[in-house]
Amino acid sequence: MSLLSAPLADRLRPTELSEVCGQKHILGEGKLLRKIAESGVIPNLIFFGPSGTGKTTVARILAKKAGKKLCHLNGTSCSTADIKEVIAETTGLDGANGVLLYLDEIQYLNKKQQQTLLEFIEDGRVTLIASTTENPYFYVYNAILSRSTVFEFKPIEPEDIEIALEHAVKRIEHDENVSVLMEDGVIAHIARNCSGDARKAINALEVCWLASRMDNDGNRVISLEDALTAAQRSSNRYDRDGDDHYEILSAFHKSVRGSDENAALHYLARFIDAGDIISPCRRLLAIACEDVGLAYPQAIPIVKACVDTALQLGLPEAQLPLADAVIFLCTAPKSNSGILAISEALEDVRNGLSGNVPENLINLHTKTADGHKPTKYKYAHNYRNHYVKQQYLPDTLKGRVYYRFGDNKTEQAAKAYREKLIAEAEE
Repeated sequence: MSLLSAPLADRLRPTELSEVCGQKHILGEGKLLRKIAESGVIPNLIFFGPSGTGKTTVARILAKKAGKKLCHLNGTSCSTADIKEVIAETTGLDGANGVLLYLDEIQYLNKKQQQTLLEFIEDGRVTLIASTTENPYFYVYNAILSRSTVFEFKPIEPEDIEIALEHAVKRIEHDENVSVLMEDGVIAHIARNCSGDARKAINALEVCWLASRMDNDGNRVISLEDALTAAQRSSNRYDRDGDDHYEILSAFHKSVRGSDENAALHYLARFIDAGDIISPCRRLLAIACEDVGLAYPQAIPIVKACVDTALQLGLPEAQLPLADAVIFLCTAPKSNSGILAISEALEDVRNGLSGNVPENLINLHTKTADGHKPTKYKYAHNYRNHYVKQQYLPDTLKGRVYYRFGDNKTEQAAKAYREKLIAEAEE
């Protein structure tokens, strides 16, 4: 078996849009990016989406159609000097029609570096095609965004990846002049365990090919066992510092809030598989207060106990108390009355609505001639039901209501008790 220098994924890189795997929502017949490519006039573009979904490939194909000098920079390594060198190309003869800059991983450029490009993008001397794995609306300078068209690249469906893998097998057979046989399930398993990343799938297939055995007929056989091993850690797309992390965290929280324990357990499993228990622990504590809250106040100490146990145990046993906490919160009654109340109170404070503390609540330090402190404060425990009517809010906020009792059993019981206190209260 020969080992060609270029990785299989690079040898298979498409040269025409019709060969690109997936992305039919932007590259299919009649779709916008396809029509832009066919027009031959390339505007400033930003591609964002996960790795292995075709951003770089499509950018290279479009660059060939532009009729301009092509320059390529990577945001992880380029400097301001590199950017200025590209701009200098616009004054040369080969840059007379303008320069097309393909800037990979633009999110790694700081604001000043991005601003360096702005003038030349605006007057057309530089056409920008940028790619990023992060949300450009958070990481790309707004002035560049406003001059660019943004396209989202989505994870590739397993069915499309299966087609790409079948093409990869044919390429191996052609390059190596050998017949490749695969055990049942190899293609399907790799395609469904690469998180929509075609490059990752092809790399896994290449590893399996390198480990393949020769049968009695001279065929190379790729085993399902090798495929299971090569792709077992490929399925969970996770970057603790990237958008994927926050998207999974958001989905986890919303699934618990929505009382869908099956979805919530799925997202918890993705954290556990990535070795991250800190993120779900923090979020479970927040959910107990924010989304269950006063509908079941005991949820807070119960979840705290589960989190403490998980942190004490560590993985793999930590999955047990965390799963218990997820199922418990999903099946618990829900109330957001607490967070609504504090949010309204904070809004008033931040808008300058505060005022002086009522006189009856002030702790006076002066004494009268007989040694007693003059005060209008009514000590609640001296009254029936330990409750007395008096003003607690500043005059500017008198009568303001922040907390509204939720419609769950616990809060309705508290509401009934409050109404009884008021009805029986002394003035």
